[in-house]
Amino acid sequence: LQGIFVLGLPYALLHSGYSGLILIILAAALCCYTGKILITCLYEENEDGQLIRVRDTYEDIANACCRNLSPSLGGTVVNVTQVMELIMTCILYLVVSGNLLSHSFPSVPVTEKTWSAIAFVMLLPCVFIKTLKIVSKLSQVCSLAHFIIIFVVMAYCLTQIHQWSWVKFRLSIDFEDFLVSVGVIIFSYTSQIFLPALEGSMKNTEEFRCMLNWTHFSACVLKTTFALTAFLTWGEETKEVITDNLPSFLQALVNLCLLTKALLSYPLPFFAATEIVCACISRGNHSNYGSPLFALGIRGSFLLLTLLMALFIPHFALLMGLTGSVTGAAMTFLLPSLFHLKLKWKKLSFLEKCADISVFILGFLCSLAGTVCSIKGLLEIFG
Repeated sequence: LQGIFVLGLPYALLHSGYSGLILIILAAALCCYTGKILITCLYEENEDGQLIRVRDTYEDIANACCRNLSPSLGGTVVNVTQVMELIMTCILYLVVSGNLLSHSFPSVPVTEKTWSAIAFVMLLPCVFIKTLKIVSKLSQVCSLAHFIIIFVVMAYCLTQIHQWSWVKFRLSIDFEDFLVSVGVIIFSYTSQIFLPALEGSMKNTEEFRCMLNWTHFSACVLKTTFALTAFLTWGEETKEVITDNLPSFLQALVNLCLLTKALLSYPLPFFAATEIVCACISRGNHSNYGSPLFALGIRGSFLLLTLLMALFIPHFALLMGLTGSVTGAAMTFLLPSLFHLKLKWKKLSFLEKCADISVFILGFLCSLAGTVCSIKGLLEIFG
């Protein structure tokens, strides 16, 4: 919930004004709600009325909903969507890495795309990652770097508090720019694909709902505070990646931490995406697909794909908005509400049904409009 993509929130406020602040809060509430109903779909009541966990993954929930049509249709849709979101996340890390290196060494006559390619070379060892043990160790360093970044940016903004003015906030907004901001904000909250495994690993699963409430509340407070202080400091000059606004004497430190975080964050979504693909392909009794060489080929292909996409679409905010509008909205709003309605329809109250239907419609409209506007923005950039 507190990844590197929080750096795009001040830019989202630039295009959404006061409505962006409301949206950050609303997105936290809706994401928390859909997280809860998604976990509800893992359980069924037994003959004694006790809740028993009968499903383990997002894929299991999808297959249960679509078993009348096809035993594996729902799982296939979920897996494709998950892989798309994870790969887009990897692409964003490469785009950010290129941006950071470009601004850290402005005197070097190298383009941002070339810097992304250099960052790609540093990520080549990812093809040899076989377990989450290595990924978890890398994530510890990511957490430390993240706190340093947030602290430095907010500390500098507070030194500029005498320049703050609420006049910088827009009352009127451009509708298309606002919809791109919707995608950015939604994407910064997406965590549903990890929730079934997270809930299953908890010692006291009955505390899951409480944990979800507190984490989303904390994330909302931090995101709102960070985005607000940064935007009030730079106003109309707010850039896609907020650290680009920092003075040169701070940029070097922050960019180094950001680059470290981006490069060490890459292995988690990369590992998750390749594991899903390898598991799907080798699910049948095909011994050739279970070989280490085949898995290495899959990881190498995915690594190369993320580089090509990063070189082709080197625009952080629009790419983040597109990802949030397509896969983020689907995994966070559309599918959880749809699955909850399908599996629990007979046991839901009228208000619960209305809530799920409202979330689904809202998610669909935001996804459709945000996707169109993000693609339009990308087409305009490419002329």
